[in-house]
Amino acid sequence: MTSLPKAASSGILQRDGRFLLVLRRNPPSADMYAFPGGRAEAGETPADTALREFEEETGIQAHNPRLFATYDLKTHAPDGRLSSHFFLSVFRVEADHQAVAVAADDAAEIGWFTLDEIRGLPTPQSVLECAERLSEEGE
Repeated sequence: MTSLPKAASSGILQRDGRFLLVLRRNPPSADMYAFPGGRAEAGETPADTALREFEEETGIQAHNPRLFATYDLKTHAPDGRLSSHFFLSVFRVEADHQAVAVAADDAAEIGWFTLDEIRGLPTPQSVLECAERLSEEGE
């Protein structure tokens, strides 16, 4: 029996060559650094989810979400059974340059990281792929 994937969204905020990442407390990416984001609530568009989750996890009110990438993310249990399935929409977002990020909600820690630093952190593959693509485009 297959279940439909759950909708989730995240937001990428870049400043001065660094990406804002949160250290996740909860599954499916517990103890990994990722872009702020989470599961959609009933009736939300993917962009609405990205902005709401971004503010919940960082305290920053982001705006102007632009779809950047999508991922069909499946996690399997050791016995091969599907344990989680998300369709992730990743948005680039903007925010006031003076806004200060504070770890909240699902975020255990928060920080600004360069691509080289991200390569040394535990991150989902999708985070590294997005950071690499954006860094290449910025050059």
